[in-house]
Amino acid sequence: MIILILPIMTGCSDETPEVSDIEITQQDREVYSFDNNDSVSTECIAEILSDIYEEAVDTNTLGSLDMMRCMVARLGENGYVAVDSGNQIDMVQAEQALDFCKAVDEKEMDELTIIVVMEMGIRKFDLKTEGGNVNIVRGYYQYDQNGSLQNRSTVSYPADFWQYTEEGYLIFEGSYFSDESYILTLSDTPEHTMLRILPLDEKCREYNRKYILPVGYEQNNLFLCNWSEDDFGDLDFYDLFDRFYPITHSQPVPYMADEDLGVGAVYQIQGELFENVIGAYFNMDRETLRSKTTYLSELVAYEYRPRGFYEAEYPEIAYPEVVSYTENEDGTVTLYINAVYPGGNMSKEFAHITVIRPLSEESFQYVSNEITLPEGDHDIWWHSNRLTEEEWKEVYGGT
Repeated sequence: MIILILPIMTGCSDETPEVSDIEITQQDREVYSFDNNDSVSTECIAEILSDIYEEAVDTNTLGSLDMMRCMVARLGENGYVAVDSGNQIDMVQAEQALDFCKAVDEKEMDELTIIVVMEMGIRKFDLKTEGGNVNIVRGYYQYDQNGSLQNRSTVSYPADFWQYTEEGYLIFEGSYFSDESYILTLSDTPEHTMLRILPLDEKCREYNRKYILPVGYEQNNLFLCNWSEDDFGDLDFYDLFDRFYPITHSQPVPYMADEDLGVGAVYQIQGELFENVIGAYFNMDRETLRSKTTYLSELVAYEYRPRGFYEAEYPEIAYPEVVSYTENEDGTVTLYINAVYPGGNMSKEFAHITVIRPLSEESFQYVSNEITLPEGDHDIWWHSNRLTEEEWKEVYGGT
């Protein structure tokens, strides 16, 4: 229950929950007034994006990266500062955002509107600064059936935290009053925002989308520990089977946890199937794989226990971002990656170097991974390892 409630409590999600009425909040510390007829009207934005939206609806590509890229580019052509909600597209008119950050640092007066394109709508941030303080009005607008942007919520708050980071991210957060949240937490609702201002090499983005993002950091440790082809270290190949199976078979993993939380499900997966899934992404022999797993030689199968309730992870985690790369003479590619953690206001929670080996247009292998920041032992606190056999027996009592 705690895991399910956390996203509601933290308010860190990209999408603001829909409400029937517009919610305009004020802070007890000081009342901030904003002109409802702001210079950037949503009607104008909807009109600028209308043909892109209609084409996306007709081609069933609404929410796709290409659609959002077109929208961001169109907004930039019309002079607006815009970026996508996942920071996967370079911000347009970024110089305006940099000028605003400079005004904050120099305690000058300035105003800025940033439009964040989402799958089914936009977020619009109206920022005002004076004396080094920043006040924010954030509106969430969703497309209706006619392609018009409808206001689902509007909140205002002062920025309690404001930072432009070395990695090129603008991070700010604040809290606003919400009846629903106050009932649950007896406090204001926090809101974190992290937007990349500086552009990234498009090749970095391509490498990230192809090799790193599909696995990510959720429920696996491929990029969370040190390993190489000479020593696979603490890699959990069961978690990797869960990540790779849907890619190689174009369907979800069929080996599900038991509906009864008190019962631990156990499967025997055909050896050839398990080895083919893992072997598609690693240069390793079957003897090494079997030594890293529980292999049942008499059944020619791998024992497999799916993750259960007791192995769930914190829902708001970091995401990987390739920031540079080196194409090596042996055909491998070295990727330098930062873990971006919006929930913790960190544009680099940790960093790692991952080497991949492209084999063809569609296939490749992971060669190694090395954590470079922080040095020494590091605590990825939101990650949960699978239960060991002893822990599993203790939790489920052998059932």
